Amino acid sequence: MVPDIFLNIKSHKKAIFSVFCAVVFILILGIIFLLSGSKNATPSNGVLSERCTQENPPYLNQNLSVQERVNDLMDKMTEWEKIGQMALIEKNSIHDLSEITKYNLGALLSGGGAGPKQETPLAWLQMVNSFQSAAKSTCLKIPLLYGIDAIHGHANVLGATVFPHAIGLGASHDADLVKRVASATAQEMAATGIYWSFSPNLDVAQDIRWGKTYETFGSDTANVEKLGAAYLQGTQNSLESYFNVLATAKHFIGGGSMEYGTARNINFKVEEGNIPLDEKALRQMHLVPFQKAITSGAQAVMVGTATWNGKMNTSNSYLLTDILKKELGFSGFVVSDWYGVYEVAASRYDSLVSSINAGVDMVMTPFEYKDFMSNMQKALANGDISKERLDDAVRRILTVKFKTGLFDRPAVEEEGVSIIGSNDHRRLAREAVRKSQVLLKNENSVLPLSKSLNKIIVAGSAADNLGRQAGGWTTEWQGIDGNQGIVGTTVLQAIKNIVFENTDVAYNISGDFSVENGSADVGIVVVGEKPYAEGWGDDANPSITAEDLEAIKKVKTKSKKLLVVIISGRPLDIKKYINEWDGVVAAWLPGSEGEGITDVLFGDYRFRGQLPVEWPL
Repeated sequence: MVPDIFLNIKSHKKAIFSVFCAVVFILILGIIFLLSGSKNATPSNGVLSERCTQENPPYLNQNLSVQERVNDLMDKMTEWEKIGQMALIEKNSIHDLSEITKYNLGALLSGGGAGPKQETPLAWLQMVNSFQSAAKSTCLKIPLLYGIDAIHGHANVLGATVFPHAIGLGASHDADLVKRVASATAQEMAATGIYWSFSPNLDVAQDIRWGKTYETFGSDTANVEKLGAAYLQGTQNSLESYFNVLATAKHFIGGGSMEYGTARNINFKVEEGNIPLDEKALRQMHLVPFQKAITSGAQAVMVGTATWNGKMNTSNSYLLTDILKKELGFSGFVVSDWYGVYEVAASRYDSLVSSINAGVDMVMTPFEYKDFMSNMQKALANGDISKERLDDAVRRILTVKFKTGLFDRPAVEEEGVSIIGSNDHRRLAREAVRKSQVLLKNENSVLPLSKSLNKIIVAGSAADNLGRQAGGWTTEWQGIDGNQGIVGTTVLQAIKNIVFENTDVAYNISGDFSVENGSADVGIVVVGEKPYAEGWGDDANPSITAEDLEAIKKVKTKSKKLLVVIISGRPLDIKKYINEWDGVVAAWLPGSEGEGITDVLFGDYRFRGQLPVEWPL
């Protein structure tokens, strides 16, 4: 037998040796981690000091060309910082400003209008400035690109001018007007420190059942081409050397022809559906507006979430790389739509890899940015996404940031918010409203109305409702139903403002008036859709509600003449009823300035609008 003492010594030696091996193994792992971390996460102290303490680095020199500035900045960036520039994050996913710095995030957005607790212009400016301050505390101080859906004015900000939605501007067929509306919107955006607009929408709407119909200029390719280019130019044009506000041409491509009933989302009918067109038809109907936008200076293109003949646009390299970037020569960056990159494959990783390789440069993630950055690192390490594709995407993004002046703009002064909702902008909005009005029917000389009538009765769900006038993307993503949160003039108030002092204007939303039958000179019923946005507005049969139809019946019995004004984002089905009405006006979604409607109803201006989409009558 071996004595116990020798067994104990032998046992201790084994234990000491095991500990020694473990320590060596941990040290080796640590060295590997540090070496990889210097490339992918945080640079070593020496490199960090050199990059971060350099005075007046070339990329901040305004006298150099954009290309020279981008080259210098790219040479200084780590892989981690490059990945951060590709991320577009919803601002509510930022719970601590230090996350912007830690992850070197490149872009934020207010999804669905998400803003500060107080929706005032000053609060918006202060919120955006706080995010930018965090970005400027990073090593390379690359400013954020902050985006918002200002698709009919800076309509998420309290007191902003709310212009007509695109469908109304489409009815105007007036490129100069559209350009001025876009410029005014850009001015109100810039006053809050926001320099990226997710507009114009270049979809060519072919199905009025689609909830995005009102976001488009209509169904005529030539009109969309003309007005889309005008809107883009009005947004970006500036007397300075950089863009006023960066525009976004969307949604590439063909969303206006999605087939009803093919939507991936079970809650939708059209949105996120399949486009059944062949390539020739896709090009003739839907590519033309994007071609014009690119020659007009588009530097951001948003790819839609539609599917073309079974393949999602987000992962379609033929559309994004071969056609958009190579054939059309698009030099800006491609940004995905809300969660678009995560819907093309079974896993987020595979979806991301497929979308980036197809040509997406910036990913609207919008909440899982940590997951996005981790998957990007993994894809680059595995060779599933090449370093060249990463550099190409980041170079495109940084080039646009320099062109937008983000590195050079002076700080926005608080006094500048006074332009928001200014008298000049409201006058412009009123002009846009009156030029968008379409006269669908005028019998028995109901129009123009006299300002000196004795008795006018007014009814309908949209007569005294700014939320219905403004539609979706106002204050909130789906809009609001009512007058709270919007500064403007309802149709009812506009009628009261324009008539003579002795004219009696009575209002009851349901049409319950005590006047004798036929005693009112004219009855005006303002009907409309409840606000909606995107796929939630998909509707098999857009029509007037039963409540509004009942109000029309009641008003008709009380009035000598009947006028129906339709507030809607698309044509509503009125074939069964129109013969019973003397006059019908399509007012679309006019926004905050209801007096633009009464300008034409009472004859101060003639009707100029023409249908941007077919209205079955």
